[in-house]
Amino acid sequence: MAKQKQYNSMEFLDIVDENDVIIGKAEKDEIYRKQLRHRIVHVLVINNQGEIALQLRSNNVSFCPLYWCTSASGHVQSGEDYEQAALREYQEELGTTSELEWLGKELYRCDISPDKFLGIFTTKFNGQFKLDVNDVEKIVFYSIDRIKKMISDKEKMHRELLFILNKYYL
Repeated sequence: MAKQKQYNSMEFLDIVDENDVIIGKAEKDEIYRKQLRHRIVHVLVINNQGEIALQLRSNNVSFCPLYWCTSASGHVQSGEDYEQAALREYQEELGTTSELEWLGKELYRCDISPDKFLGIFTTKFNGQFKLDVNDVEKIVFYSIDRIKKMISDKEKMHRELLFILNKYYL
């Protein structure tokens, strides 16, 4: 059975400027209500065949339920750096960890959410996952060609996943 995530009703995130310098902090709800720039992490788990593990988000999540997303992702909480947040999300969602490699940082702009800096990591992993069933429906390794087909077939893909794929893989 998957470990249940401890939800913090008052999750604080750092507010950052256009150079990703911390200029304050606020509750997550306020961040989104006021459209304040903040930080997100994404982890791409890659197996020995070069396939990327995509996560199908649970129907329980509030944003993009049953959409494909990166292997693990989430908010960088106030006081965390990108790597700490990535390791935490990886452990919480997939129930395991492995050494992370920094892929890059990108400013992500979207018409339906505040601007975000995305800290993107990759990792090699071939073992078993212990999914957090509250957040993750399933995780599946796909080749880049198969992911391209999923995109062309208009499968539900999280916008940040598409942004990262287009920037680094497609």
